[in-house]
Amino acid sequence: MDTTMQASTAQTQARARATEHLLEEIRETNLSYLMLAQNLIRADREEAMFRLGLSESTVDILARLSPAQIMRMASGSTLLCQFRMNDDIVWNLLTHHGKGAAAANDGASRLHASILLAGRHQQAA
Repeated sequence: MDTTMQASTAQTQARARATEHLLEEIRETNLSYLMLAQNLIRADREEAMFRLGLSESTVDILARLSPAQIMRMASGSTLLCQFRMNDDIVWNLLTHHGKGAAAANDGASRLHASILLAGRHQQAA
């Protein structure tokens, strides 16, 4: 085998390891998310719906999942959770991009972002 072919094989193997590592991280994240969701639902259903941004029917399904079902769902290669903040306004409020915000402003920005997210949750419900 020449050095070019060896380098190509090494790169392919490295990509395969990196992909498998990412898939394992997705599976771990899915398991953590599903367990967190069930714990939140059991502690306070309404708050869980708000914090997770989930509908009543989805919360009902998650609450009934057995440990075996959670493991099966978590083992997939698709990330089950997603970012709820999908616009620049909320991200800028939370990260203070473009501003040298003081500590006093930080609380107000977080509150404003929470109000925007709560309004979106009410619209979705």
